[in-house]
Amino acid sequence: QPLVFSMGKLYQAGKVVIVLKGRFAGRKAVVVRSSDKSADNFGRCLIAGVDKYPRKVNKRMAKTMISNRSRIRPFLKIYNHTHLLPTRFNLNLQSELKGKVAIAEASKKKQSKQHVRKVFQERYGAGKHRWFFTPLRF
Repeated sequence: QPLVFSMGKLYQAGKVVIVLKGRFAGRKAVVVRSSDKSADNFGRCLIAGVDKYPRKVNKRMAKTMISNRSRIRPFLKIYNHTHLLPTRFNLNLQSELKGKVAIAEASKKKQSKQHVRKVFQERYGAGKHRWFFTPLRF
């Protein structure tokens, strides 16, 4: 009997991906929710990513300037698996984002975006996941 290997799930919740196509191409994002198959046989992911990365700061800057420059603007979007590049990194955001992110309605999407921004700001302020909060150089 020939050996049969099954492919594991690439796009699990918490996996860091790079967006390859569209408005947010080149941005880093985290998979919030993933579905392997839909009606048209394409897998899709709900991702939360960094639209506007924090800028460089130094000690000489005023506190207001430092807080303004370290703001993060997130985005929420559903992407096809073919337009994402999985990385080896994971962010454990399940506890903070599970069940709290919805984009079906405009008002819920706005609240979800604010929640994601808060979570990202906390992680950035704590100095965790430095690679995720730096823009990709290409």
